[in-house]
Amino acid sequence: MGPLAGLRIVEFAGIGPGPFAGMMLADMGAEIIRIDRPQDSRIGDPRKDISVRGRKSVTLNLKHPDGVAAALRLVERADGLIEGFRPGVMERLGLGPEICHARNPKLVYGRMTGWGQHGALAQAAGHDINYIAITGALWSIGEADRKPVPPLNLVGDFGGGGMFLAFGMVCGLLKARESGTGDVVDAAISDGVAALLAPILGSVAKGVWENRREANRLDGAAPYYGTYTCKDGKWISIGPLEPQFYALLLDKLGLTEDDIGDRHDPSLWPEQKRIFSRIFETRTRDEWTELLEGSDVCFAPVLDLEEAAGHRHNVSRSVFIEKDGIRQPAPAPRFTNHPPELPGPPPGPGDHNDTALLDWCFTADEVATLKAKGAL
Repeated sequence: MGPLAGLRIVEFAGIGPGPFAGMMLADMGAEIIRIDRPQDSRIGDPRKDISVRGRKSVTLNLKHPDGVAAALRLVERADGLIEGFRPGVMERLGLGPEICHARNPKLVYGRMTGWGQHGALAQAAGHDINYIAITGALWSIGEADRKPVPPLNLVGDFGGGGMFLAFGMVCGLLKARESGTGDVVDAAISDGVAALLAPILGSVAKGVWENRREANRLDGAAPYYGTYTCKDGKWISIGPLEPQFYALLLDKLGLTEDDIGDRHDPSLWPEQKRIFSRIFETRTRDEWTELLEGSDVCFAPVLDLEEAAGHRHNVSRSVFIEKDGIRQPAPAPRFTNHPPELPGPPPGPGDHNDTALLDWCFTADEVATLKAKGAL
């Protein structure tokens, strides 16, 4: 099921954004065989690692020539490949793009790194926080009088990294089907985060965004776009940017523009925030939810990870699914004619050593030989 059904991808195990890209592709129906390390680097039980769901795992020994040869046989039958090593590692293993394309000219070879395949920092170690720091994204997030706040690793690893690799793979696969020629996808997290900043940079260019933290409509400065503390210490979010929605919020709060002043005047924002704060502190989060949720005031309660699964909207759309005792997000986005289904559970390293290679191209005797030689 799913729009990518029929596509075959070889995934070389990595951490963070690479597996997330693989999850996106597997969720949409792609068949993925994952080449894992025997000693898995994932923390905790690997069979609960949601980002690795929908794969079959084999533990080929890539330091053994027969293990590399086996990987190349899989590549010959694949539409795509994804890897997340530093530049040059796959080449040293004998699995770089040139060798793989010699075996399979139509292969789309996806490379996931933080800094890219070339550039001043290409060989440097790094993590999400570093990649979003160098683009200006991290500096822009947070309150003006406090240090920048890491937005988990959503913006870099998964937004700028994994999602852009998945997008790049689909673009490359579409072109390969048309042209008969594969490609190399150089997906750098820092590149992807810079792309995510396009709307903000456009606002800077238009002169409607200041290069200051907590000074703009969407960065926490505006009183009508942010979070507020309630009577019970919990929080709500509001975002009525449009005038008709803002007017409705004022009406719900028993205010008029004469009471609060011009919302387009940034000099009034601090006092307007104080007025809103005093009002929102008079009721609990649930009381505000009962009054405002579902209206056009652009409102939502701020929920923790446990509460989110039980919210009535998420329940009505089955945003979260529980399978095998693990709560996880449903595949997204959704399709009418080729609806994706929740793929199989995350595998442990080598769970499919006895079956996955047989499904792709190997005989039982060849699998037994690989095991005997220590290549599998």
